[in-house]
Amino acid sequence: MEQDIYSDGSDRVERMLLFAFLDVKSSGCEFREQLPLLQKQSILRSAKEVQCYDSDGELQTDGNRSGHLQNGELVLDPEVNEEVVRTIAAQLAEIGDQLDKQIRAKVVNDLVQHFRNENLPREEITRYLSQAVEGLARAIPSDLEQEKAMLVLAMLLTKKVANQVPSLLQRVFSTTVNYINQHLHNYVVRMVCAIQQLCSSAQVTAQVSLLALVTP
Repeated sequence: MEQDIYSDGSDRVERMLLFAFLDVKSSGCEFREQLPLLQKQSILRSAKEVQCYDSDGELQTDGNRSGHLQNGELVLDPEVNEEVVRTIAAQLAEIGDQLDKQIRAKVVNDLVQHFRNENLPREEITRYLSQAVEGLARAIPSDLEQEKAMLVLAMLLTKKVANQVPSLLQRVFSTTVNYINQHLHNYVVRMVCAIQQLCSSAQVTAQVSLLALVTP
């Protein structure tokens, strides 16, 4: 089984967001005791300050933005406000409560079997996760933004698989991070950057403005 503990940092915001989501949703879950191990193994990299760049890759003097363009893709810079990420995760977890009933037990059971197969490469297991997310997303009401639905569904599936088989937490976490990084990276970065800009410019907490930007 691949460990995939360390990365080049390009998926750090996905790791932060998914961990925060699982932490929020872990009450009563079988995998809760394993969450500190993810941190201990450096799956998450702490961030204390914010360095921000404009669309040309230049450092912003106000330090309020946290992403820049690299080869046409949004890249989150190393320092991200962790409290903002945690607050976004909490709001997404509330959406997850509404979508939970959309996830059939068979979908979770099938994923568990795939994750149990240690011979499957990361690309293959990521493809199975992507198919599950896309299949579920097609049943989501149209008033929920598609990218948001897919993000929440992917994180919900992570929670359900890990809760069913806690020993799979590390692998499903890594796979979901890979999926989000491949398919939803720009969406996640835009969401985090928007909240950080808003909070910094208004000098208010993230909670005040998240409702309009994150909820359906």
